[in-house]
This record gives sequence, C-alpha cells and structure tokens, in this order.
Amino acid sequence: MTEDKGRLEVGSKDVYALTGRGSHELRESGTRLSAAELELLVLIDGKATVTQIEHSAEGQSPEQVRATLGKLYRSGLIDLASRMQQNGIEAGDFFSLTMPLKLPKATTAEKREEASEGVSSLQDKGYFVSIARRRAGGQRLPEGHKPVMLLIDDDETLVKLLHTVFQLEGFEWRTAANRAGIAEAFAVAPPPDLVLLDVMLPDIDGFEVLGRIRSHPTLKALPVIMLTAKATREAVLKGLHLGADGYVTKPFEIEVLMGAVRTVLGPTEAGDWPKGGGPIRND
Repeated sequence: MTEDKGRLEVGSKDVYALTGRGSHELRESGTRLSAAELELLVLIDGKATVTQIEHSAEGQSPEQVRATLGKLYRSGLIDLASRMQQNGIEAGDFFSLTMPLKLPKATTAEKREEASEGVSSLQDKGYFVSIARRRAGGQRLPEGHKPVMLLIDDDETLVKLLHTVFQLEGFEWRTAANRAGIAEAFAVAPPPDLVLLDVMLPDIDGFEVLGRIRSHPTLKALPVIMLTAKATREAVLKGLHLGADGYVTKPFEIEVLMGAVRTVLGPTEAGDWPKGGGPIRND
C-alpha cells in the first residue's frame, strides 16, 4: 500500500485486518455499508492478501475490490495487519487454519497457488457477527399496524423464549419448524412482515428457504434475518449473497437481536425496544 496526499494505492500483497471500528460494524446489529463493503469486511481476516480477497469476492472485479478496500481504509474500518501487529494487536488470531479456495477454472495455476496459500479457512468455527441492513426503498410499517413475525426454527426452548419477548413488544407471532410448517405459515393471511430464519432445519436447508423467498414474486422483498449457530465466514457470506437482510449468530443477546429487527424493519410505533436481556444460547 502506498499513500500520497490522501490517495491510497492498494497493493496485491497487502494484508488488511479489521480495526476496532470494523469489528464493531459487524457486531452492533445495524449498518449503512453496502453489500459489497460488508462482504469484504467478512473476508478480511488479517492473513489473506488483497489477491486472495479478490478471488474470494463474489461478483466484484479486482478493480472494485481495491476501490472498496480503499474506502474501508479511509473510513477507519480496516488497516494494514502489519501496522496493527506493531501496535501490539495480533490480527487474525481466531482463524489460523488454511485451506485452498475454490477458484474459477480459467484461473492460471500460478494465480491459483497464490490465492490459496495462507488464506484463513472460511469454514472455521467461532465466527460471530450481528449484521443487519435496512433494505433500500423499504416501506415503513403503517401506523397502528401490529407487525407479524415468523420464526423458522426447530429449537423449542428458543421458540418459547422469543415468543414471549416479541409478544411483549407487540408482534403477532407465527412459528415453523420444518418444510410443511413453513408452507402452512406462509399460507396464512396476512403475510409476515419479517422472518427470523435458522439455517439448520430437520428437512430443509435454511439457505434454500431464503433462496425460495427471494425468487418468489410476492415474497421476494420480505425482510429476512438469518438466526443461526452456523457461525462460519462461508455461511455468513452465503446468507449475504442470497439476499439476507441480516445475519445474527448464536449465542446472542436479546438486545442485539432486537437491534437487528429494529434496523431491518425501520421506524416503528410498536413501542420501546428492550434495553437488555440475557444471552440466548443454542449449545
């Protein structure tokens, strides 16, 4: 990386890590970053080079990746990993394993080797985020409307707990635990205003459910927050690529989840949001 009078040139061998502000952006339930910016924040791990990130970013050209990295750097969300290590912070401590990336067939052997060396595993466990974005052009809930929440999860303890929380907050409540239950829940009028969707369901993958929602002519704009213990970079990126409005990993705090709901639904007249609460676990 070179800097000259405010200009930033991102080098192919540069390695970036999240700053405190960058980590905060992925854990505080509300963000104004674009999907492309969020994708790079998830990919930045303090070990991968810019070239490796370029190969991992879906639908972004190398030029777009470097421009976005420059923007994230100027915003104080990322910094050079070497600079952070010099300041006593070891970037990427939680992701020390390496694995080859799946690269396009047209990639040369040299570039394939370069992109796979030293890349932190996207499937490592222990990656916790709380990402939520307000959909562009999203409609405000009508005044006096009682929002309808659909929770798709087969954890009975979690369902009971969230049922109590959201009923107290003025939500209508529906639940589904499997493929048949999901079909039944969507057949009931009115349609839900928000879906909390687990990834690991007994007879269908939550990502498949999300894909079906996004391809449905009536439901495609329905806000969806992934709520799951599937805590890997790979899973978070998949949810974002499929169009999730939020991704909250378990365990989480009630306040964190409510913050994500508030961000995704936007301004509401449902009343005060909870100020605290204990952790919800799915151990």
